Amino acid sequence: MQIQNKFTMPIGVFDSGVGGLTVAREIMRQLPSENVVYFGDTARVPYGSKSKDTIIRFSRQIIRFLKTKDVKAIVIACNTASALALETVQAETDIPVIGVIAPGARAAVKETKNRKIGVVGTEATIRSETYTKVIRSHLPDASVIGKPCPLFVPLVEEGFAKHSITEQVIDIYLSAMKDTDIDTMILGCTHYPLLRSKIMAYLGDRVHIVNPAYETAMDLKAVLSEQGISNMSGNPGNYDFYVSDAAEKFTKFANSILPYDIATTQCINIEEY
Repeated sequence: MQIQNKFTMPIGVFDSGVGGLTVAREIMRQLPSENVVYFGDTARVPYGSKSKDTIIRFSRQIIRFLKTKDVKAIVIACNTASALALETVQAETDIPVIGVIAPGARAAVKETKNRKIGVVGTEATIRSETYTKVIRSHLPDASVIGKPCPLFVPLVEEGFAKHSITEQVIDIYLSAMKDTDIDTMILGCTHYPLLRSKIMAYLGDRVHIVNPAYETAMDLKAVLSEQGISNMSGNPGNYDFYVSDAAEKFTKFANSILPYDIATTQCINIEEY
């Protein structure tokens, strides 16, 4: 690959489904000239209840697919895969691979005043305690309260983000955390920013909500700059979307949250990679 082509090569972004679109949306906003290839593993969602070995296998397959698109960097826009597979695939991959956990953890450390931080995420993300480890690497005496909220993902995927049933589920999951004195909460799953307004309304003004999607886009910007591979053309980026199942449903959902309409989403057999 010629070095001058590096600038226009796309960024690969992947997630278990539609949640990673919150990260793609921030990349579009913060790095508008970068081209993006997005893959949502809609056939195998959710990742949060699966084992580490399975998540690593899925991540390797997706990275092999993204590399067929000549990506210059990869963003794992999934907290579960960031927690369980990031270190493994970083060691195996010859281009930058970044996850969503470290950027979110750093932002929470910067934000907290009383060193008490809540984390909501999938069962796998919370069980891994990756957020706790990263937070304490910056703030050793931090108190971190993790809470798995497995129903949040299907509620978002099925379009119930604004439904009253979601408010009931938020109350069931977060009532105990509401009674603590955390002053910062990390939305530790890329689906969860789509529930941000309801979570904020439930917890009140005293809790600052950290959205790792924005922080990840800023980390990506820094990595591309350090590597000298930023797209400085000033032209708007091109975006391609792939899924492993249910392309029409994905397209409809993407058009409800992205800043522009996508015409088509291509379905591929990820098991071939």
